[in-house]
Amino acid sequence: MAIGRCCAIVKTGSRFFAMTQLAEAVARYHKLLESEPFSVSDWVEEFQKKILAAGLKDGARPICPVLRPHFLSRRQFNALTKAAELLIRAAGRIITAALENPAILARLHLLPAEKMLAAVNPGYTDTAVFALADTELNGAGMSFLSASAGIPPGLAGGAALADLFFDLPLVKQFRRNYNLEKINDPKLLATSIQEAYQQFGGHRKPRVGILDFRPLYQTADPAAAQLLKELLSQERLQVEIVQPDQLEYKARSLRQGEFVIDLVVHRMRVHEFLLRFDLMHPLIRAYREHTVCLVNSFRSELLHKRSIFALLQDETLTADFPAAEKKVIQQHVPWTRLVAPGKTRYGNKTVDLLEFILKNREKLILKPNDDSGEEHAVAGWLTDDAGWERALKRATRAPYVVQERVDYPPVAFPVYRFGSIEMKALQVVVQPHVCLGKSESCSSWVSEATTGGFSSISGLAPTFILEPKP
Repeated sequence: MAIGRCCAIVKTGSRFFAMTQLAEAVARYHKLLESEPFSVSDWVEEFQKKILAAGLKDGARPICPVLRPHFLSRRQFNALTKAAELLIRAAGRIITAALENPAILARLHLLPAEKMLAAVNPGYTDTAVFALADTELNGAGMSFLSASAGIPPGLAGGAALADLFFDLPLVKQFRRNYNLEKINDPKLLATSIQEAYQQFGGHRKPRVGILDFRPLYQTADPAAAQLLKELLSQERLQVEIVQPDQLEYKARSLRQGEFVIDLVVHRMRVHEFLLRFDLMHPLIRAYREHTVCLVNSFRSELLHKRSIFALLQDETLTADFPAAEKKVIQQHVPWTRLVAPGKTRYGNKTVDLLEFILKNREKLILKPNDDSGEEHAVAGWLTDDAGWERALKRATRAPYVVQERVDYPPVAFPVYRFGSIEMKALQVVVQPHVCLGKSESCSSWVSEATTGGFSSISGLAPTFILEPKP
């Protein structure tokens, strides 16, 4: 196996800059991987079997496609989690304003059923019990690419994956020189769920139904739902995986068979649910009548709309926001606008938006407002003028946003493919987890650099805070 040094000394003009501590750590890790006994790939298959046995899988393959953790400095982690808290808090203010003002709500482009469900008070204060922010890190800098609501894969499976890596002989040897701190606490799941239930009005431990769609050909519950059930059961909660077509709502009680449900945890989008069921479904009736707590609520759907970043940059809406939230928006949210005819600001200039998009494809990307449909992102720098013009015309007919390009610095990771270990330059999106407004953990998602197409290498990477030993 030949693994090249991913970086050693960077030359700019006549000046040389030593590697950062993180880069040095990565280089040391890769050097260990080149040495015996780790250069022989026999151990990898055994390790992957352990990952699968722990339920950390996507279909039949391990959820982790890489053989190295992603490392963050403590400064990076602290700055990232604090900024994510402020971002999600600011997005929550926008959502509150939208629910009170139809003109603002219209700019989020919700479906009628989404509007109706968003109007229902979920019974707890935060827009989302669980939220995350897709973040690109580049040294000390960061850019938030999007925000969303839902249980992050790294919150449910990150701790178990980190444990497996932590005890790997390769990592044990690496830890002779570095301290690695785990940053995913699986207890956050149960703690956040129970706190939301108390705000909802519950006075005991809730009976939890994990709602998951099971394909017709599948007889076993999905691995992610099984993992979630195990984690919540460890906190002495009564938990069952439930199917939406098996739920009943009678006498103000939501149940599947004999199992009565107080709180529903779901891993679905509203559009997925409404493609199969109508607004008289037992879950929706129980939710609207406030007899079941829903985590996340249907209101959190608004956080998935990419146009919320455009609203965050509308100073007429954010004028009264706290200074810290406005600073995060200004420094860490890339320029984003809803695609529509009209004038807008870019820097200190007023521009015609459609003309500006057409002439500046090299630094812009078009993204569908909602990633739930058949529309896909188009990166201007990866298409030609004619393709960009067609993409812009399509974007004016369906809700789209345009966002300024954020460059992902490729990161070298060892992967196991076709029986051997090789190095791949992968895109890393770090996802801080925001649970009821607080961020105490994060995970990393790695993939090949595509803008919406299929990636054969994608999945969760264990994430650690790294510090050199004294």
